[in-house]
Amino acid sequence: MKQVSIHNVRYYWRVYLFVLPSLLLLLVFSYFPTVSAVYHSFFNWDGADIKIFIGWDNFRRALTDEVLGRAFIVVAILVLANLVKMIPSIVTAVVIHRLRSDGWAHVYRVLFVVPMIVPAMVWLLIWKYFFDPSYGIWNKLLSATGGMAVLRLIDGVFGWGVFVKGVEPAWLGRQELIVPALIIWGFPWVGVVGVLIYLAGLSQIDNQVYEAGEIDGVGWFRKFLNIELPLIMTQVRLNLVLMIISTLQAYGLVLVLLGDAGGPGGAGMVPGLYMFRKAFVDQEAGYACAIGLLVFVAILGLTLINNRIVRVSK
Repeated sequence: MKQVSIHNVRYYWRVYLFVLPSLLLLLVFSYFPTVSAVYHSFFNWDGADIKIFIGWDNFRRALTDEVLGRAFIVVAILVLANLVKMIPSIVTAVVIHRLRSDGWAHVYRVLFVVPMIVPAMVWLLIWKYFFDPSYGIWNKLLSATGGMAVLRLIDGVFGWGVFVKGVEPAWLGRQELIVPALIIWGFPWVGVVGVLIYLAGLSQIDNQVYEAGEIDGVGWFRKFLNIELPLIMTQVRLNLVLMIISTLQAYGLVLVLLGDAGGPGGAGMVPGLYMFRKAFVDQEAGYACAIGLLVFVAILGLTLINNRIVRVSK
């Protein structure tokens, strides 16, 4: 009994030696910045020495800030667009899952993992080149497929004056094209992480479920609608949460493509970029903290709505 007791003491001592430093690091590098942001949101703070308590003034200002209001409208459009852009990833995962050859299924999985090695900044710079009006691939692709002719026809009907014959549209240089360019980015919208998450869910479906469906004469579409989609709703909900968080927080895409002003007329300004600009360009770090808390509230609200709408059957 004495040896067991000594063994337990040694075991718990080793656990504490690991847990306590980990907890300390978590408090310093995760919770302290969060508490600091909440605290400084009530101050007129430049991020350094100037700090004047102003109470709720930063939040009142944020709620009446027209630029921030337009930024939330832009990010709402991007969230809705990203909902649609999740569909190609689901379809791709289902197609790979249904491959009869295990060898080819493995090859496609590897092919989807390889792009993860490429830094995200490289992808952003490549897409910035794609949108170049003179040399970019996007305008050439539209011209080659007849898409440009369709856009010019529609432009002629509505009188936008954006798609004019003989002039290549500047996707990042025209205020009207900024939000469409942000939506187009990443085409054909097959997310690497999303595909892998869906594949993990699909691989857990028992073959007996498919066999029962085949006996009932279920076709390929009903198989997806009645079997596969309901059984990967956990993964769908997870990806929805990740998409909402990343879309509302992200600003790197806009910063690289359009600069810290959000492009011509600030048409591409999103809350994350506006927060970055206020903190590091205008030296209004306290106001930036208040914006960050509003973004947090928006993320929390959308996440709760998502969890209520997207039901997962047990």
